[in-house]
Amino acid sequence: MFARTQRVRPIAVRVARQTARRCYSSIPDNKAPARLFSLWECAAAATLCALGGAGISAYLSNKSNTGLGSEVSRLKAPATIPYTDDDDAVKPAYYTDRTQPMHDRMEAYVLDLQDRLVTALESLDPSSQKFVRDRWERSDGHGYGISCVLQDGVVLEKAGVNVSVISGTLTPGQLKSMRDRRAQTAKLLSDSEQFDFRVAGISVVVHPRNPYAPTAHMNYRRFEVFRQNAPEGEPPVMAWFGGGADLTPSYLFSEDAEHFHQTLKDACDTHDPSYYPRFKTWCDKYFTNIHRGETRGIGGIFFDDLDDKEPEQLFRFAYDAGNAFIRAYVPLVARRMAMPYTQRERDWQLIRRGHYAEFNLVYDRGTKFGLMTPGARIESILMSLPLAARWEYMNEPDPDSPEDRLLRAVRTTTSWTR
Repeated sequence: MFARTQRVRPIAVRVARQTARRCYSSIPDNKAPARLFSLWECAAAATLCALGGAGISAYLSNKSNTGLGSEVSRLKAPATIPYTDDDDAVKPAYYTDRTQPMHDRMEAYVLDLQDRLVTALESLDPSSQKFVRDRWERSDGHGYGISCVLQDGVVLEKAGVNVSVISGTLTPGQLKSMRDRRAQTAKLLSDSEQFDFRVAGISVVVHPRNPYAPTAHMNYRRFEVFRQNAPEGEPPVMAWFGGGADLTPSYLFSEDAEHFHQTLKDACDTHDPSYYPRFKTWCDKYFTNIHRGETRGIGGIFFDDLDDKEPEQLFRFAYDAGNAFIRAYVPLVARRMAMPYTQRERDWQLIRRGHYAEFNLVYDRGTKFGLMTPGARIESILMSLPLAARWEYMNEPDPDSPEDRLLRAVRTTTSWTR
């Protein structure tokens, strides 16, 4: 078992020591003997107190753990999960209507995907609380968002499915970040000009309660950049798609990793066989806690500045990849949400969530972009952080333990697909 600080001195030991002190202190110095406890009486009293103390300690220990993992007793995986088998479903109008601007079609898609994903997640425990839908408007009038958030649920400890449709002026810091990461962008975005942007995207983070159920992240977006004060109808200077999905388990199940990756690979292969290997490598490199020498989880796919095909082709890829997330991830939560667990697994889950928070606050470009955007909605940007996390000094799992197996997986790269 991985190291854990001893938090409470056993009650039995304390009671026994107090009894021993009473026995020894009852012997007066240089005085006629009073009625004293004999050694046998002291030993008997100490034994009884120790047994009683042990019983009290066990009772209080059980009482303090009441509720930990107790929710699993009533959970049952749903017979079916909505939107996990809809490849042959009739495509929505926004998918086929090329007369609409691509930005508007992307907006319609992320709103649709948000509704379907929330429905699928709520199906895991129909009797539990539902997502709260919080629609907000930017104070400058440049866009809106809908944050669907669930906290302290039975299956989901914290989950957010957020849509943002916003516009604004790119700040110098944002422009520098965009120019630095790609030479083509640096050529198109001149230092002597100012630029506006608009984006429609969905961002998802799910932190289940059960330590055996993995955390997951997903986002897809369409980003457009315009010359500031450009005439109405002028096309964007540049536009691209970005996004991906990745899995972050606390305990590694190979079959879960294989299912998640294979589902994403199948969606990629439909559009370009080079996408999955390319985007998996990108994901492993991007989602790395450099200071710890480990990836945030076991990867998935990640891409940005994607403009290597016609916008129509890329939109259809984003559509299929986003839909694939529902069937790649939600069944994994259904499979693990009722597994029994103890304080040991909970503590490890919280430690791993601490590492998750470290990446989001130190390295994540989306978080940095949001925090640099004037008038940004901070609550939505930091929605990705877990409800609870834990940092322990010099925590290292025992060799070959389940926790150690997870660490080995995030300290190397693995092929999870056929």
